[in-house]
Amino acid sequence: MSLFPPDPRMERFVDALRVHDALTDGASAAQIVEAFYGSERAMQDTDCGSSSLKSRIRRLVREARAMAAGKYRSLLGKKAA
Repeated sequence: MSLFPPDPRMERFVDALRVHDALTDGASAAQIVEAFYGSERAMQDTDCGSSSLKSRIRRLVREARAMAAGKYRSLLGKKAA
């Protein structure tokens, strides 16, 4: 048992950090989708006319940009904002 319970948002924060790194390196949304989900799944998503993976990445891009713009302070607690 840990002193602090695990934060259920942590996985999303890590994904946003990975997206930020990819964007900083010049990756496109399609390249990020491939890196996260693999080329086969990315092609399946595109072939069936769905864009759910791209939508997921777009939301992560927004989150990553917000975190880089200062939202990361919210991770420190209520007093840090």
